[in-house]
Amino acid sequence: MQRRQTFGFLSGALTLPFLPHVAVSQSDPGRGWMPDRPITMVTGYGPGGSTDIAARLLADRMAAALGPGARILVDNRPGAAGTVATEWLKRQAPDGYTIMLTETGAAAAAPAATVGGTRYDPVADFIHLGVISTPPGVLVVTPGFGGSDARGVLSAMREAPQDSISYASSGFGGVLHLRAEMLAQSLGTRFVHVPYRSGAQMVQSIMNGETQFGIAALASATPLMREGKVRGIAMVGDKRFPTFPDIPTLDELGVAGFENGGFFMLIGPAGMPTQVGEALNRALNAALRDPVIREKMIFAGHDPIQHNNELADARQFMQEQMDQMRKMVARTGIQIQP
Repeated sequence: MQRRQTFGFLSGALTLPFLPHVAVSQSDPGRGWMPDRPITMVTGYGPGGSTDIAARLLADRMAAALGPGARILVDNRPGAAGTVATEWLKRQAPDGYTIMLTETGAAAAAPAATVGGTRYDPVADFIHLGVISTPPGVLVVTPGFGGSDARGVLSAMREAPQDSISYASSGFGGVLHLRAEMLAQSLGTRFVHVPYRSGAQMVQSIMNGETQFGIAALASATPLMREGKVRGIAMVGDKRFPTFPDIPTLDELGVAGFENGGFFMLIGPAGMPTQVGEALNRALNAALRDPVIREKMIFAGHDPIQHNNELADARQFMQEQMDQMRKMVARTGIQIQP
């Protein structure tokens, strides 16, 4: 189901004390390009997941950086782990009015895992407008599963009969699917895979006990982790996360090979005029430098990018991610039949 609406600041769990707002010069906001109609920011998943959260945190702030009257609408187009929206984006006019907030699954995992490749080339078919965040994943389990600590949970997974434990993902062949299969290999066992259409749905299934665990995007799992409705066991990345300092990494628990976290990126159709791409890149970076947005993103489970983030940097980052993802696919042997 599609859902289009203007961005509104998230409430409840994402409400933070006021921080000073970063001033953005409006004398020449777009430096040669200023949108004269609304921009659509597509996501490949339904509302409430990690991509949707990031899109709704960034949309208004980016619009303000583009100039007076600029608007960015968020359009959810879920399906096939983000590939449906990505294929659609490739066919849109490269005029800056249709962009996409993509993530590891659609941008790297699916192209690497699909036999013969997806109908889009994640490097050649898009302009890479900037990296948004590089957060870890998180191994979450249903309340009551396994032992009282992380090592106990991993031992319960390792010792259970094969195919007696089920895990959720946000789609077959996506990065969350690949990581869970890597975990099964590392533990020397086998689990039953249950794919869902979004990160929000997969975490709900773990909360309800329909599945026992999953490796989720941290932003999707954060609200339920804070409420104690799912248990965060281990971070999938090279470091602990500041809002959950007591949760160790898998590497700390003796499960190696999970140092690479995920990523979120803003892209558009290839062929976009340079000045349009640069204007959108500046607007994204202005939003990411805003301390209010940064605090909200970290609180929500995102890790906003801090290093150089120009168009060329983002393209190189995408190429590097594809190289890493091909290695993950080769390790798991998972293939998607087109």
